[in-house]
Amino acid sequence: MYQEILLAVIVSIDTFLAAAAYRSSDIKIPVVSAFIISFMSALVLGLSILLSDFIGKFIPSDICRVTGFIILTVIGITTVLKSLIRSLVRKLSERGELSMKSGSTGIVIKLYLDDTAADFDCSKVLSAAEAAALALASSLDSASTGLSCGFNEINPAFSAVSAFVSGFIAIILGSFFGKKISSMKCDFSWLGGIFLIGFAVFEFIK
Repeated sequence: MYQEILLAVIVSIDTFLAAAAYRSSDIKIPVVSAFIISFMSALVLGLSILLSDFIGKFIPSDICRVTGFIILTVIGITTVLKSLIRSLVRKLSERGELSMKSGSTGIVIKLYLDDTAADFDCSKVLSAAEAAALALASSLDSASTGLSCGFNEINPAFSAVSAFVSGFIAIILGSFFGKKISSMKCDFSWLGGIFLIGFAVFEFIK
């Protein structure tokens, strides 16, 4: 049971930080939008774990164990590197050393740098459609994590329920502490990567 809860908390870190970013920009996340974000993330995580469980039936357990460890570690390292790159690009942008054009490239950079860019209509309220778009983009990490965790005999249903609850709480807490976190002017998304690497190591050596 602790594995599923710990995994749910880890995958909810990005949700917490995104909610904090919205709060710091005075963008409201209605209950319906919070539900959509949490539900989609939980659904993707549960289905991906279920899929990896199915695949694991045709692969020797030792190979599954090593494969799960490698994938989780790679995802964790990638998350840390992504955080470092975002911090570097943001600093260059603030110094005026990085130009952001209005074309598709500029939009991609803006979405990469700004978690609040999902508020497409600039209404200061995250609509259900915008929440779905944000959840779909952020669910890629949940899918990758779930596909690697299924090899570790993690319950997909309980993981999904835990992820939904954890994600919903993360949005509430992020909305509450958003101002304080934004005042630190630091990108804390690397924390998710560190925790994920720690989770992979723990599951591998236990």
